[in-house]
Amino acid sequence: MTSRALTVGFDLDMTLIDSRPGIREAYRALSAETGTYIDADLAVTRLGPPLEEELRHWFPAEQIEAMGDRYREIYPTHAIAPTLAMPGAREAVAAVRAHGGRAIVVTAKHEPNAKLHLAHLGIEADAVIGWLWAEAKAEALREHDAAVYVGDHTGDVRGARTAGALSVAVATGPCDAAELRSAGADAVLTDLEAFPAWLDAYVAGSAAK
Repeated sequence: MTSRALTVGFDLDMTLIDSRPGIREAYRALSAETGTYIDADLAVTRLGPPLEEELRHWFPAEQIEAMGDRYREIYPTHAIAPTLAMPGAREAVAAVRAHGGRAIVVTAKHEPNAKLHLAHLGIEADAVIGWLWAEAKAEALREHDAAVYVGDHTGDVRGARTAGALSVAVATGPCDAAELRSAGADAVLTDLEAFPAWLDAYVAGSAAK
């Protein structure tokens, strides 16, 4: 592999962005609108899986599809502005570009909302692919020939391994370092601030092979 061919995939929530403040506001708005209690503080502690999995805790099965659609409709109004970039996020993407590579985002989030987050925060990705979770993320990773996938959840580790990509996990989301290692992550970093140095070593090692 040469650095010119390098493609690195990144998860979005709790990897590149701290979406907890925004998602909390979106859940509170949905709760107020529907009159259904949602513990927004609890919900944001288990980010990663598709929205519908969280909604099942609060709504009956026959309402999940409609509530998911409504949540995604109100999301831009409530969730984009409060959301912050994770420490090291912009530098991690820049590190990929510094090696002549491409940085793509593969997320379970509704793709239009994922793009709104990145645009608001000034994080430029070469491609953004939404609606994919866990093993399904391998579809996009294979399509873009990603050598590395960076995420915060054991589902991200499974997606990387299914794609045959190197799994780099950051312990910034709901899964701690031990969980990520047990899931099979090839490398576990405290956060994205450690990623540029890891990538330098990875590229140097790949060039030497």
